[in-house]
Amino acid sequence: MSLALIDYGAGNLHSVHNALKAAGAGDVHVTADPDVVAKADRIVLPGVGAFAHCMDALTAIDGMVAAMEQCVRLEATPFLGICVGMQLLADEGVEHGSTCGLGWIGGTVRAITPAVDLKIPHMGWNDVVPRDGAPLIALGEAYFLHGYHFDAANAADVLATTDHGGALVAAVGRDNIMGVQFHPEKSQTYGIELLKRFLEWAP
Repeated sequence: MSLALIDYGAGNLHSVHNALKAAGAGDVHVTADPDVVAKADRIVLPGVGAFAHCMDALTAIDGMVAAMEQCVRLEATPFLGICVGMQLLADEGVEHGSTCGLGWIGGTVRAITPAVDLKIPHMGWNDVVPRDGAPLIALGEAYFLHGYHFDAANAADVLATTDHGGALVAAVGRDNIMGVQFHPEKSQTYGIELLKRFLEWAP
């Protein structure tokens, strides 16, 4: 089984690669080549930084979004987005103005509204609470680092939440598409176990 870890200059590639290997992934290609992505059995899109910067970097790679669309939307290749890689699944992000996302899961990425005595960004360990029947996601604690959150258009696409002055989306998904707001690569055993389940996932 081959796995494409997309390199578009906006992800924590080394740590994610190591976590995937620790989870049992054998054939991991860190790649900016759409042809490699098109042939992969699984695709992982990491992401750190601002939504607009990440989306611009992804679309700047000629043919990459088209290859992702073909594999994930048409051929149902299992896909995992991490942090901003998950946020890019949305219709748009409103950091530094409005930027269109991939539009695979309806929603808007908005700034977290500060609550009394709670700091933004939401940083550190926090609970992940899956909804009943959610694939891949288990109850536990994961590591978060984000100042923006996924405001999903359809509650059925929310697979898990966390709490930081109110409920925030911790994971979204539909069919063969999964995104997590937390960082599996920083979430120790919890994160490795999630990646193991992703490697075995047959949506």
